[in-house]
Amino acid sequence: MSLRNGKEFLMIPGPTNVPDEVLRAMHRPAVDIYEGPLLETTDFCLKGLKKLFRTKGKTYIYAANGHGAWDAALSNTLNRGDKVLVLESGRFAIGWGEAARVNGLDIEVLSGSWERGVDPASLEDRLRQDSAHEIKAIIVVQVDTASGVWNDIAALRKAIDAAGHPALYMVDTIASLGCMPFEMDAWGVDVALTGSQKGLMSPPGLSFVAAGPKADKAHETANLRTNYMDWTFRQGPEHYQKYCGTPPEHLLFAFRKALEILFEEGLEKVWHRHALLGEATRRAIATWSGDGAIHFNITDPHARSNSVSVVRISEGDVAALRDFTKTVCGVTIGGTIGELSGKGLRIAHMGHVNAVMLFGALSAIELGFARLDIPHGKGGVQAAIDYLSEAL
Repeated sequence: MSLRNGKEFLMIPGPTNVPDEVLRAMHRPAVDIYEGPLLETTDFCLKGLKKLFRTKGKTYIYAANGHGAWDAALSNTLNRGDKVLVLESGRFAIGWGEAARVNGLDIEVLSGSWERGVDPASLEDRLRQDSAHEIKAIIVVQVDTASGVWNDIAALRKAIDAAGHPALYMVDTIASLGCMPFEMDAWGVDVALTGSQKGLMSPPGLSFVAAGPKADKAHETANLRTNYMDWTFRQGPEHYQKYCGTPPEHLLFAFRKALEILFEEGLEKVWHRHALLGEATRRAIATWSGDGAIHFNITDPHARSNSVSVVRISEGDVAALRDFTKTVCGVTIGGTIGELSGKGLRIAHMGHVNAVMLFGALSAIELGFARLDIPHGKGGVQAAIDYLSEAL
């Protein structure tokens, strides 16, 4: 028997739910790319990105996914053969490092774990060893959706400063911007990047980069620049130069509306909503884990993110569970990827998500546990409700 007829919930860590207002914003004719409302839209979006990243630096918009933003950050600041230190805590910093290698950069991985955040002390120790300052850039993700980790970007900056190291500090905020605090300037981040399809509630297809003064200086001598990614060209006087050609008009109309929604709610309130939903999810998981078959992937509670929770399931058929929540209940839950592939769930609570959607997703999972005889502690959904009733 199917219970799925009705509004379906997409609870995966990207792409996320797109608000109806954002979808409607795209339903309009194409416009002139040289004058008129599109120029004002571009200006609004570039300034809005400064507010999101909390920076006075320059911002750039690319018709690309997050991998394009990775390339933009690297190619605009580094030289062939430069050493890049990759801070491992899941799949995506490693993926960024792989992109760097393809770009002709020398990659070193500071080994970490899929179960905890990057250790600032380990970073400081490695940088102190680099007395010749061969490392030119340090790359890390604030949230890795494969592991569910949250990395303390401010603490890592303090470690870099304690070591007295001049490397560029680059942060991927694809799974965190618009979901939790990020302070590019206050935390001393030189390059930050993100994508449109997660906390920013827009269709996939846009990515964004913010560059501080130190990155601008490095850009002057960078020899990995490409025509499409080049910041210098994109700072040119013609509007089309900001996109290195025809702007992705309808994606821009969508993104502008998403920014308006975010700013109307208030960025700090958006962060607080995600914190509440994230902790409610963790209360449910903690209750489910009482029977020993279900576990948090991230062992350190401080390092669990407010945008996605990764759950390991040691007994039962995970594929059947995900199929049950989707085909019977109408709730799509993310599967684990990378070295955790097939071993659990990724429950997203990012972007255009409210308490009812979260309760629906948690209820579908708990119903699936019961229907498929997956061992679990009873009352996870009630634990989430009890937490929110006290926290509000």
